[in-house]
Parts: sequence; C-alpha cells; structure tokens
Amino acid sequence: MTKRIFIWVAHPKPGSLNAALAERYATGARTKGAEVRIMHLSEMSTEVGYDEDAALSPDVQAWQDNIRWADHVMIVHPYWWGAMPAQAKAVMDAGLQSGFAYKYHGRGIGWDKLLQGRTGDAIITSDTPPILDTVLYRSPGRRVMRNQVMKFVGVKPKTVVQLGSVKLAKPEKIAGWLKRAEQMGAAAA
Repeated sequence: MTKRIFIWVAHPKPGSLNAALAERYATGARTKGAEVRIMHLSEMSTEVGYDEDAALSPDVQAWQDNIRWADHVMIVHPYWWGAMPAQAKAVMDAGLQSGFAYKYHGRGIGWDKLLQGRTGDAIITSDTPPILDTVLYRSPGRRVMRNQVMKFVGVKPKTVVQLGSVKLAKPEKIAGWLKRAEQMGAAAA
C-alpha cells in the first residue's frame, strides 16, 4: 500500500530553509514510493477564528483535508521565542479543533484522540543550538510538538528533531541537514 504523506511548511516566508528541508523530505519519501502533498504557510491566509461553531477558512479546511488524507504528517517550522511562528500556531489552533483532532468526554478529563492511526515527524530549525535549548530550557519546542500536539491528537511521533544554529551554520552543515531530511522522508515512506 502506498504511504500518503502530508508535509506542512509552517514558515511564514517563502523560500526558507524550512521549505528546502520539506522538499528534500518529499524527495526521500517519493523515492520510496510515497504519495506526497505539501502545503506552505506562506501561501495560506492566516486569518482564522477560534469559534468551534464557525466555518473554517478555505485554507484551514484544506489543511484539515490533507491531515485527514495522510497516513503520516510532517511539520517543519522555525523556532521563534520558544515556539512556532504565531501564524502557524493560529492555523493549528483553528484546525486541530474538537471534533476533528480530539473530542473531550462529557465529564472528567478524558478525551478521544481522533487522529489515531497516523504517524508524524517534525523538523524544527533554530538559531539556538539544540544542546543549549536542551540544557537551558528543557527542549520546549520538541516537547510541545511531540506531547501536546502529536500525542494529544493520536499521531504517533517517529522523529522530532531540532536543527541549529541556523545563523551560524556553514553550507556543509546545511547540506547535512538537507540529507538528513531526505533520509527522514525515505524512512517515513
């Protein structure tokens, strides 16, 4: 069976390192026979609401459709001020809503994970070296993506990696990151 992979480039600027990483991930996945869809935050309207009864914007609806379609989801985003960009977070806030991604039980603190059966990867780019982020801050970006996003909605995390320091990286370092992204895509397929 052909694996269906949805890649979301959650960077608000086109032509970013995140987009290049996503393309290489897609190349690796396609090489192994996967069907791949890519969506770029930079091409989405980020005017989203938070009312569960309101209609979703067409872009957020398309984002949800891609997640619904996928067996595997990969999110690549920059790490700004300890989190993903606000526009990306807004899409996730609107798109991963109750009834689509999870459903709380009527009483108590339990919930149903409505995206079970999917796996996920994430690549997070940062100017903060990952070792410093781990030692000083306990890896908040990676922990949130793995535990409070993926696991919360039922997506089983495979690889959640932070790459950095982007601002200090020499071309050969970036080439290594691109190769790693391609290897991750092949492994996901």
